[in-house]
Amino acid sequence: MTYAETIQYLYEAAPLFQQIGGAAYKDGLENTLTLDRHYGHPHRHYATIHIAGTNGKGSCAHTIAAILQASGLRVGLYTSPHLVDFRERIRINGEMIPQDYVVNFVAQERAFFEPLRPSFFEITTALAFRYFKDAQVDVAVVETGLGGRLDCTNIISPILSLITNISFDHTQFLGDTLAAIAREKAGIIKPHTPAIVSEYTAETRPVFAAKAAEEAAPITFAADLPEVVGLERGQDGRALYHTRHYGDLHVELCGDCQRHNTNAVLHALPILSRHFTIPIEAIREGFARVCELTGLQGRWQTLQTHPLLICDTGHNPGGWQYLSHQLSEAAQRHRKLHIVFGMAADKAVDSVLSTLPSEAEYYFTAASVRRAMPAPEVAQRAAVYGLKGNMYANVAAACQSALHAAHRDDMVFVGGSCFVVADFLTAWQAHRLSARRHR
Repeated sequence: MTYAETIQYLYEAAPLFQQIGGAAYKDGLENTLTLDRHYGHPHRHYATIHIAGTNGKGSCAHTIAAILQASGLRVGLYTSPHLVDFRERIRINGEMIPQDYVVNFVAQERAFFEPLRPSFFEITTALAFRYFKDAQVDVAVVETGLGGRLDCTNIISPILSLITNISFDHTQFLGDTLAAIAREKAGIIKPHTPAIVSEYTAETRPVFAAKAAEEAAPITFAADLPEVVGLERGQDGRALYHTRHYGDLHVELCGDCQRHNTNAVLHALPILSRHFTIPIEAIREGFARVCELTGLQGRWQTLQTHPLLICDTGHNPGGWQYLSHQLSEAAQRHRKLHIVFGMAADKAVDSVLSTLPSEAEYYFTAASVRRAMPAPEVAQRAAVYGLKGNMYANVAAACQSALHAAHRDDMVFVGGSCFVVADFLTAWQAHRLSARRHR
């Protein structure tokens, strides 16, 4: 099979959660443990760092990987979902897994894993862990897919467990209270292994503290000990953080939520320094060049400046509490705000819509996945909150319309769903979108 045929086979043989949602979810670790035994427990051959959370885990994972990479280490990075290419999920020092490795893995191993009827994520995790072993990484930064306790990444024995923001998402699997969701995320805390919690509420802190006590794991609540003591925003869109112990850091990821993520990463560094030499220059480089070093996309990502074009993968109320504030601020600095917007049908759509700025012009659309809410339904529900605009058959058409309508001093934002951003970046990278840049 070719690479394209191999990826299509994986999508068809093992349903992809980002395409169909809950029907692709498998509860339990039986398949994961079977696959792990078959491949000789590859994750035991390198150090691991485990990251869970509702929002922020991807940014923290990429930033830690960037810092370790800048320190001269060979760093594996396993994240999800991908936006344009499946191989974004599995990287070493920013380079995606080779197509040939994916093709050969499936060709050689499908006779073993097909009878197990594994999920897409179970196969992908086994592939990542074995690739990291074969490529002889020093350390792998591993992001959970969903939850923590029963997530198939939770077979590793990390040197650090980090838990970011907890908010309502995937409640049908993780529970409908913050405490229940926190219990699932806390499942990555391991015996005698340092744990860091980025943010907490009165409801979630006791859950994390109890799990850490049960595992005799030293725990740090990063919000109690702020490393970030000041923030400035530059004209280039980047942020300058004033920190307690690391001086001033130029930070490429400048979304409002990143202050919490940066604080958590800075608390992780002393723990990681017990295992690796991490120069201050590497810390500065990792924060300043995280996207370039690791390939991260979709976090308040600027694609062009006239008109300003930004996309962000925030897709739940926890993420949008920051995005809505940032959009409202941006609207005051630009002539007009254009928002290309769509959501997955299984998300808290009304909770997000209620936070969006009413002064923007909206371009309602649906991503090319079965989970996407149809554009007419998004528009209808948005109207309840005074949000007005037109509907478009696909993301590319919505973005094209927004870019053509925008004055050079306007701002265009694309978001609401990882899938909307994925469709947008696919079209953008294929040069199917253009703007009138000199109006």
